Amino acid sequence: MKRVLALVGVLSVVAVGSARPVQTGATKVELKQVHMCCEGCEHEVAEILGKVPGVSGVSADQKTTSATFTAENPTAAQRALDALAAGGFHGDPGKDKEYAFKTDSGVKAGAVKSLTVTGFHNSCPGCVKSFKGAVKGVKGVTGDNAKSRVGTAEVTGDFDAAELVSALNRAGFHVKVKQ
Repeated sequence: MKRVLALVGVLSVVAVGSARPVQTGATKVELKQVHMCCEGCEHEVAEILGKVPGVSGVSADQKTTSATFTAENPTAAQRALDALAAGGFHGDPGKDKEYAFKTDSGVKAGAVKSLTVTGFHNSCPGCVKSFKGAVKGVKGVTGDNAKSRVGTAEVTGDFDAAELVSALNRAGFHVKVKQ
């Protein structure tokens, strides 16, 4: 009888151990103001997020410039944001979260006459139009040389460098300052 009970106990452990673990701490993430000027951008955002381990239920919406997904935990959510940033996209995840887009542009606050930014998503004329609109909104910017399908651009004028990077982030572009 003890052997039968022991065997039943072992089988119970094996059965429980082989079941898929219940996901605890799943996090629903909504990113707003992600650059998506066209269906191509929308598709690329969804594709990037869909490749991140621990991320599911991905949706990107060009009309609302938002992306949503479920992350199995805050670490997976951070990996998703990091993947979007590596693809040149930026967004607003809201405040007081355990995840955020990293402030890794390398920008130093202060007035500059020229600043070269790189790494931003730029796959079509619509991307360039959005980029140009964002930089023109920065006080003191007089021009830029952004071109379609080129992820580096020089912005000129007499403007605050950190303000420029902030404006590009708000427009959904993740950038690095070229030193």
